[in-house]
Amino acid sequence: MNEITRIHNNPPDPIDEALAPFSDAIDEAQNWLDGTVVETEGQMKAVDTLIKSIKSAKKAVEAAEESAAKPIYDQWKAEKARFKPTLDDLDMQVKGLVSAVDAFKRKLAAEKAEAERKAREEADKARRSAEEAARAASATDIEAQRAAAQKQKEADEAHRALSAASKDTVKGMRTYTWREITDGTALARWLWLNDKPALLAFMDAYVSKLPCIPSDMPGVVEKSEKRAV
Repeated sequence: MNEITRIHNNPPDPIDEALAPFSDAIDEAQNWLDGTVVETEGQMKAVDTLIKSIKSAKKAVEAAEESAAKPIYDQWKAEKARFKPTLDDLDMQVKGLVSAVDAFKRKLAAEKAEAERKAREEADKARRSAEEAARAASATDIEAQRAAAQKQKEADEAHRALSAASKDTVKGMRTYTWREITDGTALARWLWLNDKPALLAFMDAYVSKLPCIPSDMPGVVEKSEKRAV
């Protein structure tokens, strides 16, 4: 009987393949990265050579990554593009329906809020009346005790009505909260006194995004220096 030989196909990892030509440089970089700093021109040249090699290794790995990920990414993009028109259309339908019902829901919500306000007033009024009747009723005056009990019953009913009004809300609504700056100068002055780091961080981010510093902008200078890359 002929022996059956099974061949296992284990292709090399593309990351390992990309890094293979740079293994010596990577090992040398690890030797350097032990807290040592450059102190001579010869060491500088050696490190510059290593930097070029490590950058080349990174480019090789990036190319391998793109090669491995592109088919999956292309398939992902194709599926996203296939679903997008239907999802966009459904979003438009939802937005249209929400817009159609928004005004009525706001009106209904305002009416329910007013009903709750009135129910709260009635509940507070009934509670105070029951408390006053209870304080005024003599333990020996049965009619006063009966009147106080009736007031308490009315207060309990008013409280239940308030509870029901509080639960009677309009479905499909959400509270949106936002903040509006009404006096930027006053806010900037307050921040300078109370949270200067936050204000300086904003200023730093703002000026760093400017393509150039306006000639009339005070308090900012532009500096430059050469750094290792």
